[in-house]
Amino acid sequence: MKSKLFNASCFALITTAMTFAVRAKIELVFNNDYGLTLEQIGIAFGPAFYGFTLAMIVGGFLVDLFGMKKIMNLAFIGHLGGIILTLFARDFWMLFSGTLLIGIGNGMVEAACNPLIATLYPKEKTKMLNRFHVWFPGGIVIGSILAYFIVDLMGLSWMVLVGTLFIPLLIYIYLFKGQEFPATERVSSGVTYSDMLKACFANPLFWFIGFCMLLTASTELATTQRISSLLEKTVSNPILVLAFINGIMMLGRLFAGDVVHRLSITKMLFFSAIFSFLGLLWLSSATGAASFMAAAVFAIGVCYFWPTMLSFVAEKIPSSGALGLSLMGGLGMFSVAIVLWAMGLVMDMDASGSDTLYRMAILPAILIVLFGARLIVELRQDKTA
Repeated sequence: MKSKLFNASCFALITTAMTFAVRAKIELVFNNDYGLTLEQIGIAFGPAFYGFTLAMIVGGFLVDLFGMKKIMNLAFIGHLGGIILTLFARDFWMLFSGTLLIGIGNGMVEAACNPLIATLYPKEKTKMLNRFHVWFPGGIVIGSILAYFIVDLMGLSWMVLVGTLFIPLLIYIYLFKGQEFPATERVSSGVTYSDMLKACFANPLFWFIGFCMLLTASTELATTQRISSLLEKTVSNPILVLAFINGIMMLGRLFAGDVVHRLSITKMLFFSAIFSFLGLLWLSSATGAASFMAAAVFAIGVCYFWPTMLSFVAEKIPSSGALGLSLMGGLGMFSVAIVLWAMGLVMDMDASGSDTLYRMAILPAILIVLFGARLIVELRQDKTA
């Protein structure tokens, strides 16, 4: 049962991730062919993130009450409806509506699957959450390569690319069918609902890591989601840079277990912030082949951000339960929705993609300070323990 539930979760996450690659590819299609401004596209893409936020928060409250299986059924409905609407989108509102439903589907996947993995592997949370989240960059690699072959090499319609999303969708529904889902770790360990709420809303450490999630998620996802417009002037085919970044992330997450044995969770986050900062600065000035080298540094930086932030909460604030994991993901996606809009607004005002990347570097710069301060606190606690 463990392996089948884990594999089904991975395909659900591949579906989620492929939608990010597809949006990154069709951004300029809606700009050039259907007349939407980059700001409008940023607003239309926003529901992928705040719809995700809404679904994760609602799902986080409901997953203990109704079970993870019902939440996954909602994910399927959101994905199916969103893909169909996107296929027929030709204007702002259709694109907006399709993206909203996909965002809700994506959020329900995270709301159900993150606590599912934490419950299935209680003694290997960081390792297995990273292995599960291998398939976020993995799905983006798959989507990016499909985009390159289907649209750029074969010259087929962008609608064919969107249609490929049905493949992992049907696979994860087939794998989940008939499976028994366990109770969440919070329920099985006897932590009360009120204790879970206290761990989330009355815990300064949760507020701290929640604020950091706003910055880590935007550093990774806002940058990669707008890769086409950010690198349009400096790289001949930005979608390949997206595939390259996520290929490195995929490999990094595969070996997360080895890394976490050598570094603490907080050290991983601190070094991730440093590499992300350096990568964005370099990417803002690099051109041609050098852009891939800069992208590699950036990829090393953002590689562990999302799953390790979730692991931080699962291991250091375990009583926060499924709600804590969902709130973290929701905060991250909400911040990306805001930053996507801001990036589009800045670029419509004639700022170049390079200038926008340079400005984005302030986010990991702040994280270096925050994670550095947290690391000092932990080292002092270890000395006095």
